[in-house]
Amino acid sequence: MQTAQTLANARPTSSLQFVPTGRALGVEVRGIDIRKPLDPATAAALRAAWHENLVLIVREQPMTHDEHLAFTRYFGEPEIARLYVTMSADKTIDNDKPPMFSVISNIVVDGKPIGSLGSGEAVWHTDSSLVETPPAAGLLHAVEVPPAGGSTWVLNMYAALDTLPADLRQQIEGRQILHPATHRSDGKPSKGFENVTDITKVPGTKHPIIRTHPDTGRKALYLGRRINASVVGMPIPESEYLLDALWAHATQEKFTYRHDWKVGDLLMWDNRCVMHRRDPFDPNSRRLMYRTQTKGTKPF
Repeated sequence: MQTAQTLANARPTSSLQFVPTGRALGVEVRGIDIRKPLDPATAAALRAAWHENLVLIVREQPMTHDEHLAFTRYFGEPEIARLYVTMSADKTIDNDKPPMFSVISNIVVDGKPIGSLGSGEAVWHTDSSLVETPPAAGLLHAVEVPPAGGSTWVLNMYAALDTLPADLRQQIEGRQILHPATHRSDGKPSKGFENVTDITKVPGTKHPIIRTHPDTGRKALYLGRRINASVVGMPIPESEYLLDALWAHATQEKFTYRHDWKVGDLLMWDNRCVMHRRDPFDPNSRRLMYRTQTKGTKPF
Protein backbone atom coordinates (compact mmCIF):
# COMPACT_ATOMS: atom_id res chain seq x y z
CA MET A 1 0.00 0.00 0.00
CA GLN A 2 1.17 3.53 -0.78
CA THR A 3 1.72 5.78 2.25
CA ALA A 4 1.46 9.51 2.87
CA GLN A 5 5.27 9.63 2.99
CA THR A 6 5.43 7.98 -0.44
CA LEU A 7 3.17 10.70 -1.81
CA ALA A 8 5.24 13.46 -0.25
CA ASN A 9 8.48 12.07 -1.65
CA ALA A 10 7.00 11.73 -5.11
CA ARG A 11 5.71 15.25 -5.48
CA PRO A 12 7.94 17.19 -7.86
CA THR A 13 6.75 20.68 -6.86
CA SER A 14 4.78 22.29 -4.06
CA SER A 15 2.12 23.41 -6.58
CA LEU A 16 0.79 19.84 -6.93
CA GLN A 17 -1.83 19.28 -4.24
CA PHE A 18 -3.99 16.33 -3.24
CA VAL A 19 -7.10 17.48 -1.37
CA PRO A 20 -9.19 14.68 0.22
CA THR A 21 -12.92 14.69 -0.40
CA GLY A 22 -13.60 14.04 3.28
CA ARG A 23 -15.54 10.93 2.29
CA ALA A 24 -14.60 7.23 2.23
CA LEU A 25 -12.47 7.65 -0.89
CA GLY A 26 -11.33 10.21 -3.43
CA VAL A 27 -8.85 13.04 -3.68
CA GLU A 28 -9.03 16.21 -5.77
CA VAL A 29 -5.88 16.97 -7.77
CA ARG A 30 -4.93 20.65 -7.91
CA GLY A 31 -2.00 22.67 -9.19
CA ILE A 32 -1.59 20.70 -12.43
CA ASP A 33 -2.70 20.90 -16.04
CA ILE A 34 -3.27 17.28 -17.02
CA ARG A 35 -3.57 18.28 -20.68
CA LYS A 36 0.18 18.84 -20.83
CA PRO A 37 2.92 16.17 -20.78
CA LEU A 38 3.85 15.10 -17.25
CA ASP A 39 7.36 14.63 -15.93
CA PRO A 40 8.11 11.21 -14.35
CA ALA A 41 7.91 12.52 -10.79
CA THR A 42 4.48 14.05 -11.34
CA ALA A 43 3.19 10.89 -13.02
CA ALA A 44 4.52 8.81 -10.10
CA ALA A 45 2.83 11.10 -7.59
CA LEU A 46 -0.49 10.77 -9.38
CA ARG A 47 -0.26 6.98 -9.50
CA ALA A 48 0.60 6.88 -5.79
CA ALA A 49 -2.35 9.14 -4.95
CA TRP A 50 -4.63 6.98 -7.09
CA HIS A 51 -3.54 3.78 -5.35
CA GLU A 52 -4.00 5.31 -1.92
CA ASN A 53 -7.29 7.14 -2.53
CA LEU A 54 -8.87 4.93 -5.24
CA VAL A 55 -10.35 7.94 -7.07
CA LEU A 56 -8.70 11.02 -8.62
CA ILE A 57 -10.77 14.12 -9.37
CA VAL A 58 -9.59 16.90 -11.68
CA ARG A 59 -11.94 19.87 -11.96
CA GLU A 60 -12.87 21.88 -15.04
CA GLN A 61 -10.14 21.00 -17.56
CA PRO A 62 -11.74 20.59 -21.02
CA MET A 63 -9.53 18.40 -23.19
CA THR A 64 -9.26 16.88 -26.62
CA HIS A 65 -9.42 13.15 -27.28
CA ASP A 66 -5.64 13.12 -27.80
CA GLU A 67 -5.06 14.84 -24.44
CA HIS A 68 -7.46 12.49 -22.68
CA LEU A 69 -5.76 9.46 -24.21
CA ALA A 70 -2.26 10.75 -23.39
CA PHE A 71 -3.24 11.21 -19.73
CA THR A 72 -4.75 7.72 -19.64
CA ARG A 73 -1.43 6.20 -20.72
CA TYR A 74 0.28 7.36 -17.50
CA PHE A 75 -1.82 4.73 -15.69
CA GLY A 76 -1.63 1.84 -18.12
CA GLU A 77 -2.27 0.70 -21.67
CA PRO A 78 -5.61 1.94 -23.04
CA GLU A 79 -7.92 -0.82 -24.23
CA ILE A 80 -10.44 -0.89 -27.04
CA ALA A 81 -13.78 0.17 -25.58
CA ARG A 82 -16.29 -2.66 -25.34
CA LEU A 83 -19.17 -0.17 -25.69
CA TYR A 84 -17.54 1.10 -28.88
CA VAL A 85 -17.34 -2.42 -30.31
CA THR A 86 -20.90 -3.36 -29.31
CA MET A 87 -22.60 -0.19 -30.47
CA SER A 88 -20.60 -0.01 -33.69
CA ALA A 89 -21.67 -3.55 -34.53
CA ASP A 90 -25.29 -2.60 -33.84
CA LYS A 91 -24.79 0.51 -36.02
CA THR A 92 -26.19 2.77 -33.32
CA ILE A 93 -23.22 5.16 -33.24
CA ASP A 94 -21.04 6.86 -35.81
CA ASN A 95 -17.49 5.53 -35.97
CA ASP A 96 -15.90 8.97 -35.74
CA LYS A 97 -14.27 8.56 -32.33
CA PRO A 98 -11.05 6.71 -31.49
CA PRO A 99 -11.92 3.10 -30.59
CA MET A 100 -10.47 3.54 -27.08
CA PHE A 101 -13.39 5.83 -26.18
CA SER A 102 -16.83 4.92 -24.91
CA VAL A 103 -19.45 7.61 -25.48
CA ILE A 104 -21.75 7.93 -22.46
CA SER A 105 -24.65 10.11 -23.53
CA ASN A 106 -28.40 10.49 -23.89
CA ILE A 107 -28.07 12.69 -27.01
CA VAL A 108 -29.91 11.55 -30.14
CA VAL A 109 -28.94 12.81 -33.60
CA ASP A 110 -31.11 12.04 -36.63
CA GLY A 111 -33.03 9.51 -34.56
CA LYS A 112 -29.90 7.63 -33.55
CA PRO A 113 -28.21 7.67 -30.11
CA ILE A 114 -24.61 8.85 -30.24
CA GLY A 115 -23.71 6.92 -27.09
CA SER A 116 -24.99 4.60 -24.40
CA LEU A 117 -26.89 4.51 -21.07
CA GLY A 118 -29.37 7.30 -21.84
CA SER A 119 -30.65 9.40 -18.93
CA GLY A 120 -31.80 6.75 -16.47
CA GLU A 121 -30.16 5.45 -13.33
CA ALA A 122 -27.06 3.26 -13.62
CA VAL A 123 -27.00 0.73 -10.79
CA TRP A 124 -23.97 -0.18 -8.69
CA HIS A 125 -21.50 -2.14 -10.80
CA THR A 126 -17.89 -2.89 -11.65
CA ASP A 127 -17.05 -2.21 -15.30
CA SER A 128 -16.83 -5.32 -17.49
CA SER A 129 -16.48 -7.80 -14.64
CA LEU A 130 -18.13 -10.35 -16.94
CA VAL A 131 -14.82 -10.85 -18.82
CA GLU A 132 -11.67 -12.72 -17.78
CA THR A 133 -9.53 -9.57 -17.51
CA PRO A 134 -11.68 -6.57 -16.50
CA PRO A 135 -10.20 -3.09 -16.99
CA ALA A 136 -7.98 -1.63 -14.28
CA ALA A 137 -8.81 2.08 -14.53
CA GLY A 138 -11.79 4.07 -15.75
CA LEU A 139 -11.34 7.72 -16.74
CA LEU A 140 -14.60 9.62 -17.37
CA HIS A 141 -14.49 13.16 -18.77
CA ALA A 142 -17.46 15.55 -18.90
CA VAL A 143 -18.15 17.54 -22.07
CA GLU A 144 -21.81 18.45 -21.45
CA VAL A 145 -23.66 18.09 -18.14
CA PRO A 146 -27.32 18.54 -17.18
CA PRO A 147 -28.24 21.38 -14.81
CA ALA A 148 -29.34 18.84 -12.19
CA GLY A 149 -29.00 15.10 -11.60
CA GLY A 150 -26.59 12.70 -13.26
CA SER A 151 -24.20 12.58 -10.29
CA THR A 152 -21.73 9.69 -10.20
CA TRP A 153 -21.25 7.74 -6.96
CA VAL A 154 -18.15 5.66 -6.23
CA LEU A 155 -17.80 3.02 -3.53
CA ASN A 156 -14.76 1.90 -1.51
CA MET A 157 -14.64 -1.90 -1.68
CA TYR A 158 -11.56 -2.11 0.54
CA ALA A 159 -13.59 -0.52 3.33
CA ALA A 160 -16.58 -2.72 2.56
CA LEU A 161 -14.46 -5.83 3.08
CA ASP A 162 -12.54 -4.50 6.08
CA THR A 163 -15.81 -3.84 7.96
CA LEU A 164 -17.62 -6.98 6.88
CA PRO A 165 -19.13 -8.89 9.84
CA ALA A 166 -17.04 -11.92 10.76
CA ASP A 167 -19.75 -14.44 9.92
CA LEU A 168 -20.15 -13.04 6.39
CA ARG A 169 -16.38 -12.91 5.89
CA GLN A 170 -16.09 -16.56 6.88
CA GLN A 171 -18.78 -17.58 4.37
CA ILE A 172 -17.00 -16.00 1.40
CA GLU A 173 -13.38 -16.96 2.11
CA GLY A 174 -12.06 -18.88 -0.91
CA ARG A 175 -15.33 -18.64 -2.83
CA GLN A 176 -16.11 -17.28 -6.30
CA ILE A 177 -18.99 -15.37 -7.86
CA LEU A 178 -20.31 -15.93 -11.35
CA HIS A 179 -20.37 -12.46 -12.93
CA PRO A 180 -23.26 -12.67 -15.42
CA ALA A 181 -23.27 -11.32 -18.95
CA THR A 182 -27.01 -10.75 -19.02
CA HIS A 183 -27.43 -7.10 -17.95
CA ARG A 184 -25.98 -3.67 -18.66
CA SER A 185 -24.94 -1.17 -16.01
CA ASP A 186 -28.35 0.52 -16.25
CA GLY A 187 -29.93 -2.71 -15.03
CA LYS A 188 -31.55 -3.48 -18.40
CA PRO A 189 -30.99 -6.86 -20.10
CA SER A 190 -28.33 -7.09 -22.77
CA LYS A 191 -29.37 -8.01 -26.29
CA GLY A 192 -30.38 -11.67 -26.44
CA PHE A 193 -30.91 -12.03 -22.68
CA GLU A 194 -34.32 -10.41 -22.29
CA ASN A 195 -36.03 -13.62 -21.10
CA VAL A 196 -33.49 -15.28 -18.82
CA THR A 197 -35.23 -17.02 -15.92
CA ASP A 198 -32.80 -19.71 -14.77
CA ILE A 199 -29.85 -18.20 -12.88
CA THR A 200 -27.96 -21.51 -13.03
CA LYS A 201 -27.70 -21.28 -16.81
CA VAL A 202 -26.61 -17.67 -17.37
CA PRO A 203 -23.28 -17.08 -19.15
CA GLY A 204 -20.53 -15.18 -17.42
CA THR A 205 -17.13 -15.38 -15.78
CA LYS A 206 -16.09 -16.65 -12.36
CA HIS A 207 -14.03 -14.35 -10.12
CA PRO A 208 -13.02 -14.52 -6.45
CA ILE A 209 -15.38 -12.73 -4.06
CA ILE A 210 -12.33 -11.41 -2.22
CA ARG A 211 -9.91 -9.93 -4.74
CA THR A 212 -6.24 -9.06 -4.17
CA HIS A 213 -5.15 -5.79 -5.77
CA PRO A 214 -2.13 -6.52 -8.02
CA ASP A 215 -0.40 -3.21 -7.21
CA THR A 216 -1.21 -2.52 -3.55
CA GLY A 217 -1.62 -6.09 -2.31
CA ARG A 218 -4.77 -5.06 -0.44
CA LYS A 219 -7.91 -7.20 -0.37
CA ALA A 220 -11.25 -5.88 -1.65
CA LEU A 221 -14.77 -7.21 -1.90
CA TYR A 222 -15.41 -7.94 -5.58
CA LEU A 223 -19.12 -8.21 -6.39
CA GLY A 224 -19.49 -6.95 -9.98
CA ARG A 225 -23.25 -6.70 -10.61
CA ARG A 226 -26.18 -8.07 -8.63
CA ILE A 227 -28.72 -9.24 -11.23
CA ASN A 228 -28.34 -12.97 -12.00
CA ALA A 229 -25.07 -13.23 -10.04
CA SER A 230 -24.53 -16.38 -7.99
CA VAL A 231 -22.00 -17.84 -5.60
CA VAL A 232 -20.27 -20.73 -7.36
CA GLY A 233 -21.07 -24.14 -5.88
CA MET A 234 -23.81 -22.84 -3.57
CA PRO A 235 -27.52 -23.65 -3.92
CA ILE A 236 -29.34 -20.68 -5.41
CA PRO A 237 -31.52 -19.89 -2.35
CA GLU A 238 -28.43 -19.79 -0.11
CA SER A 239 -26.51 -17.81 -2.74
CA GLU A 240 -29.29 -15.25 -3.01
CA TYR A 241 -29.42 -14.83 0.76
CA LEU A 242 -25.64 -14.40 1.03
CA LEU A 243 -25.36 -11.98 -1.90
CA ASP A 244 -28.24 -9.87 -0.60
CA ALA A 245 -26.42 -9.56 2.73
CA LEU A 246 -23.12 -8.65 1.04
CA TRP A 247 -24.72 -6.01 -1.17
CA ALA A 248 -26.68 -4.50 1.72
CA HIS A 249 -23.44 -4.12 3.67
CA ALA A 250 -21.22 -2.95 0.81
CA THR A 251 -23.51 -0.23 -0.58
CA GLN A 252 -23.90 1.75 2.64
CA GLU A 253 -23.52 5.49 2.04
CA LYS A 254 -20.62 5.72 4.53
CA PHE A 255 -18.42 3.92 1.97
CA THR A 256 -19.18 6.38 -0.85
CA TYR A 257 -18.26 9.64 -2.53
CA ARG A 258 -20.74 11.49 -4.78
CA HIS A 259 -19.37 13.52 -7.67
CA ASP A 260 -21.52 16.41 -8.91
CA TRP A 261 -20.27 17.18 -12.39
CA LYS A 262 -19.03 20.38 -13.98
CA VAL A 263 -17.98 20.73 -17.61
CA GLY A 264 -14.37 19.63 -18.01
CA ASP A 265 -14.26 17.42 -14.91
CA LEU A 266 -12.30 14.18 -15.06
CA LEU A 267 -13.14 11.39 -12.62
CA MET A 268 -10.75 8.44 -12.51
CA TRP A 269 -11.46 5.32 -10.44
CA ASP A 270 -9.66 2.06 -9.73
CA ASN A 271 -12.00 -0.55 -11.20
CA ARG A 272 -10.35 -3.30 -9.15
CA CYS A 273 -11.47 -1.96 -5.78
CA VAL A 274 -14.26 0.55 -6.60
CA MET A 275 -17.85 0.19 -7.74
CA HIS A 276 -19.83 3.06 -9.17
CA ARG A 277 -23.34 4.10 -10.16
CA ARG A 278 -25.16 7.12 -11.61
CA ASP A 279 -28.21 9.13 -10.62
CA PRO A 280 -30.88 9.68 -13.31
CA PHE A 281 -31.47 13.10 -14.85
CA ASP A 282 -34.02 14.93 -16.98
CA PRO A 283 -34.06 13.22 -20.41
CA ASN A 284 -34.67 16.62 -22.02
CA SER A 285 -31.25 17.77 -20.76
CA ARG A 286 -28.06 16.88 -22.60
CA ARG A 287 -25.22 14.89 -21.06
CA LEU A 288 -22.08 13.92 -22.95
CA MET A 289 -19.15 12.03 -21.43
CA TYR A 290 -16.14 10.25 -22.87
CA ARG A 291 -14.55 7.32 -21.04
CA THR A 292 -11.25 5.53 -21.50
CA GLN A 293 -10.08 2.42 -19.68
CA THR A 294 -6.73 0.73 -19.12
CA LYS A 295 -6.09 -2.97 -19.54
CA GLY A 296 -6.33 -5.01 -16.37
CA THR A 297 -5.28 -8.47 -15.22
CA LYS A 298 -7.21 -11.58 -14.25
CA PRO A 299 -8.56 -11.18 -10.69
CA PHE A 300 -7.00 -13.39 -8.05
